[in-house]
Amino acid sequence: MSAETHEGGCYCGAIRFRITGAPQMKGQCFCRPCQYIAGGGPNYFMVYAPEAFEYTQGTPSSFTRSDLKNPRTREFCPTCGTPLVTIRPGGAAIVVKAGTLDDPAGVYGGPAVAIHCASIQPFHLIAEGVPRYEGLPT
Repeated sequence: MSAETHEGGCYCGAIRFRITGAPQMKGQCFCRPCQYIAGGGPNYFMVYAPEAFEYTQGTPSSFTRSDLKNPRTREFCPTCGTPLVTIRPGGAAIVVKAGTLDDPAGVYGGPAVAIHCASIQPFHLIAEGVPRYEGLPT
């Protein structure tokens, strides 16, 4: 893992975090759950190993749907509601929301893939040249 370190947090400043190393993947997700979490648009995300991420200030709230077979856990600021991360089942990866970074343009830069495009809405945009997948890439 590289030594690069980046910080981010929620809108009100109550929650802060640090990530170390380069993301395993970065993209935009158009699945319906992400559209809900993002307020209608795609979810701009970066995937990290769990050990690359740590909260440095505050304690997030979390939500996990109990009616799904393999639910994700979503963590957010209990004060302002900013979505921060999604944790995959079993904790195998942590998905950081790109907009929560202090320097989203410098760290995220832009999506490398667009996933779950089967659920894309007519008003969603994907940059030219970004590979598109109906579901997850193989």
